[in-house]
Amino acid sequence: MQNQNPNMQKIQNPKTQVPKTPQMNERDFLNDMLATEKYMTDAYTTALHEASHQHLYEDLMAIFNETQQMQRNLFNEMFQKGWYKFEAQDAQKIQQSYQQHAGYSSQFPYGGQVQ
Repeated sequence: MQNQNPNMQKIQNPKTQVPKTPQMNERDFLNDMLATEKYMTDAYTTALHEASHQHLYEDLMAIFNETQQMQRNLFNEMFQKGWYKFEAQDAQKIQQSYQQHAGYSSQFPYGGQVQ
């Protein structure tokens, strides 16, 4: 459900217009490629968890990193063209969320310290 608060600011670049035709346009192609890259990074993550050989793991990690970077590049391209937008949050809501989740670190093993 989208936030209906009219005071909420949008973080978005001006939209690049694309033709509305039955044929795929630039936005459709980028969106399809981004979805594919997201699927691939998820699949490579699973493969990395299950790689039983060090050299295989290293090869998969290199491919994963390339795929992740391509995913980021596609996202940035779509954001620059105004095809992705975000809702800005006010500082009070961010602080409330931080305080809510900060207490969870005490539940981590080793007293919340990363080792």
